[in-house]
Amino acid sequence: MYTIDQLRATVADQLGIARPNPMQDAVWASEARRMIVISPTGSGKTVAFIGAMLRRIGEPDGSVQALVLAPSRELVIQIYEVARKMARGYKVAAFYGQHSMADEVATMAVVPDIIVATPGRMLDHIQRRTADIADLRVLVIDEYDKCLEMGFHEEMKRITARLHRVQAVILTSATPLKERPDFIDLDAAETVDFTPASENPQQRISIARVESAAKDKLQTLDDLLRSLHGGKVMVFVNHRESAERLYKSLREAGLPVGLYHGGLDQLDRERAVIQLDNGTTPIMIATDLAARGLDIDSVGTVIHYHLPVNQEAWTHRNGRTARVDASGAVYVITSEADNIPEYVVWDRDYNPTGASPDPIRRSTATLHINAGRKEKISRGDIVGFLINNLGLEASQIGKIDLRDHMAYVAIPRSFLGAVAALQQPKIKGKRVRITKFE
Repeated sequence: MYTIDQLRATVADQLGIARPNPMQDAVWASEARRMIVISPTGSGKTVAFIGAMLRRIGEPDGSVQALVLAPSRELVIQIYEVARKMARGYKVAAFYGQHSMADEVATMAVVPDIIVATPGRMLDHIQRRTADIADLRVLVIDEYDKCLEMGFHEEMKRITARLHRVQAVILTSATPLKERPDFIDLDAAETVDFTPASENPQQRISIARVESAAKDKLQTLDDLLRSLHGGKVMVFVNHRESAERLYKSLREAGLPVGLYHGGLDQLDRERAVIQLDNGTTPIMIATDLAARGLDIDSVGTVIHYHLPVNQEAWTHRNGRTARVDASGAVYVITSEADNIPEYVVWDRDYNPTGASPDPIRRSTATLHINAGRKEKISRGDIVGFLINNLGLEASQIGKIDLRDHMAYVAIPRSFLGAVAALQQPKIKGKRVRITKFE
C-alpha cells in the first residue's frame, strides 16, 4: 500500500511530474470507499485514480486486487502504460478487443495484481474462466459516461455482480454524470469535482467563426489550415464518410493529415493517434470518437467542420485543446445551410488568408518495428539500434511507443534515406522488419 509521499516520489521519478495538481492531491488524500471524480480531459485523472487505487491495495498476493474498466482500446493502453510506471512491484495486464487472446491468457500464468480492460473483453475472460476477480479490492470505471454511450451497461453490470469483496469503487468522468449506475451503491459516495468556473479550460480558449460561402466547406477548411501557425490540429466531422472524403482531398492537396474514426481497425486508429502526437501527421480528421479518452499532448487547435450534434459533443471536442494550463484556439466553420444551436458561441469572426508565415508541417517520420516487449525488446534497445545503425543522436529520437509485439518511434525525416538503406536489420540479435510512415 502506497503512502502519499511514496506516490509523489513515484510520479516524479517515473512520469516526470514534479508536483501533483490539486485534483490529484484531493483524490489521493480521500479515504472514501466510494468516490466520483469529475475533472476535465487532460487534468491528470489517470494519475489521480491510479494513485488512489495503489493506496487501497495490499502487497502482491497472487490475486487480482484492482480492475480498471475503460471504454476504448486506446484508453486501456494509455492507462496501462501509466499504471506500469506508477505501480512498481506490481504486475499490470491489459485486456482489450483485437489484442491476442493467447497472449492475454498467457499473462494470467503469473496472476497480475492489476488489470486494465474494456468491459467486453473483461467479461469474456471471466466467462472463459481465464481471469478470476473474486478477491478484487478496488474497482475503477474510467470515463463512466462514455462506457454507457458505447453500450457497456450490461457488461459492467455482469462484472460487478461477481464482486463480493470489493472495498473501494472509483468512477471518473470529464463532465458531471448524467446518470449513476444502477449496479453500484453510490448513495454515500464522495464527489471530487474540479470543474468550477475558475478552473474551466473554456476560459483559455479563443473561439472564432469562419464563414464558408459554399455549403461544401472543403475549400474553406483548406484555406483555414493553410492560415494556421504550426502545431497539432484536430478537425471534427459528424460522419465517417465525411472524414474519409476530407482526408483524401486534403492529402491529395499536400496537407499532412491523418484519419481517425470507428470504421478503421485498431492498428490504424492507434497509428493515427501516435502520428498526430509525434508530429508525423499534425492534422487529424476525426469523428467524435476522438473527442474523449485519447491522451494527445499539446493540441493547439480544434476545428468544427460540422457543427456538433449536441452540447456535450461541443464541450468534449473543445476539450481536446487548452489542456492543463495551456491555451488553445477553436474555429467553427459555418455556412448559410447551418442551423446554429445556442450552445455554439464564438468570440470573433475570422477570414483565413490561406497563407501562414509558419505553416503546419510534418516534423517527423514514424517507424514501425515488428517486435516489442514480448520479444524482450526495450526502449533502450531501440535507441541503441537507431544510434548505431542510422547515426542518430539520442536527442534526435522522438517518442517511442512500445507494445507487446511492435514499437513505433519518431525520427527526423532527414534520416529516412538511411532507413531505406538498412539491410536485414537486427535489434538485440533478432531480425526485424521496419516500416516507414511519412
